Amino acid sequence: MNVEVTPLPGIGTRQDFVSRSGRRIGVITYRDGHAELIVSKQDDPDSCVASIPMTIEESSTLANLLGAPHLVAQLEDQHREVTGVTTRQLPLAPGSPFDGKTLGDTELRTRTAVSVVAVVRTGTVHPSPRPDFRFAGGDMLVTVGTAEGLARAADVIEHG
Repeated sequence: MNVEVTPLPGIGTRQDFVSRSGRRIGVITYRDGHAELIVSKQDDPDSCVASIPMTIEESSTLANLLGAPHLVAQLEDQHREVTGVTTRQLPLAPGSPFDGKTLGDTELRTRTAVSVVAVVRTGTVHPSPRPDFRFAGGDMLVTVGTAEGLARAADVIEHG
């Protein structure tokens, strides 16, 4: 997909692409770091039909929501023939007991027999995180384990 990057002098940058339906969808990233999600009118790609201002945290969460499912789908496809192995996304909410803590602090594998195979943060995938990997609110943990273990892992991540 072709992403166009347009410098906006004194403001920041606009990055957008044309969807299959003909709408231009993009993000304006301001110099101070906040962002704005924009969608054009279908009949006029230069006119905006929707503009949603987003904080850095909100744009990070949206990036994780959009990026993590693709990674999970790939893992599920690879594990399809392995009975009993399931892949699941676990969101780490800001302010959760492990916000700012390391993967080792969770003792997730010991407590639930679930492995964290990647962490998606602000649209960037961090594969095979080590025990000293420090979580941040808004991270999306990509996990592998049994259905029962994943249910326990979700509870641990949410409640400690």
